[in-house]
Amino acid sequence: MTRDSPSDLLVMHAVRLTGFADTPVIARRYGLDAAETKEMLLDAEARGWVEHTAFAGDGGWSLTERGRAENERLLADELARVGGADEVRDVYRDFLPLNALLLRACTDWQLRPTAGDRLAVNDHSDPAWDARVLDELAGIDRALLPLADRLGDVLTRFRGYDTRFAAALARARAGEGGWVDRTDVDSCHRVWFELHEDLIATLGLDRHAEP
Repeated sequence: MTRDSPSDLLVMHAVRLTGFADTPVIARRYGLDAAETKEMLLDAEARGWVEHTAFAGDGGWSLTERGRAENERLLADELARVGGADEVRDVYRDFLPLNALLLRACTDWQLRPTAGDRLAVNDHSDPAWDARVLDELAGIDRALLPLADRLGDVLTRFRGYDTRFAAALARARAGEGGWVDRTDVDSCHRVWFELHEDLIATLGLDRHAEP
């Protein structure tokens, strides 16, 4: 049975997944009320779990080290409560080969090696090269769908990664190339990075210790 997550967990987790974001963005991540989200963020700030900082007039929330530990504790307790640990671990194992393909595709979108420069920037003047990358992303999109279904059957908060990835890919195919790898829009790369972070946070893993 799919289970919904409590709002305080979703707020903390949204901060982790977004990395640094203001209150409205955090609230929108899981469709939460903005005013209630702000109250929960202030409560988490008082507990030392999140901090609010400003850069050049823009402010946002991020997790502290204590907050990351608390986030992972809450996620582990939730996963144990719904009995979904084995399924999420199985999905993660199936995710890793796709992750390697996604990273390669994004690299190929950014670079197009030449005879004299293997790190030459892709200026997108070769439609065949770009079409191949988009086809690779389409394959990843198809492979993501069953994984997203399995995750969504464990916890409601996992839902949406497949539709977000597909939407980003559709925009890239329509000629908006930034939707492959930009970090300031909900691009293929950004959606994938969030899913990766979601999986390792839920399982209490270290991204840098992956095979």
